[in-house]
Amino acid sequence: MSDNASRQPENSPAPDPADVRGLEEIPSVEVISRAAVMLLSAAAERLGLADADPESSPHRDLDEARRLITALAGLVTASAEYLGLHAAPLRDGLQSLQKAFREASSVPDAPGQGPGEKYTGPVY
Repeated sequence: MSDNASRQPENSPAPDPADVRGLEEIPSVEVISRAAVMLLSAAAERLGLADADPESSPHRDLDEARRLITALAGLVTASAEYLGLHAAPLRDGLQSLQKAFREASSVPDAPGQGPGEKYTGPVY
């Protein structure tokens, strides 16, 4: 591995100091929230929600979306007591994804069987 592999390219902007902090300096609620937002964003992309027409999105992949939504549900449910004010918006985002998944599915799952519903309960 070359010596300059860990250096930034010369023309790239300086890193954001918040991104350079060691993990030991970041409060747990921030780590959990960042992970949840990443899962939420990735699931929305896989549902095609970032495109004008989700049904024809080249990024649409319901199998991948199911996995991401289930992981998000597990994380949000398991950490809700620690999230404080962050819990409600994350739960709302999760529920929106679960509903979008149900609408996108050609053969919807039975209530309680959709992505993440084993953690959150049925979503209608």
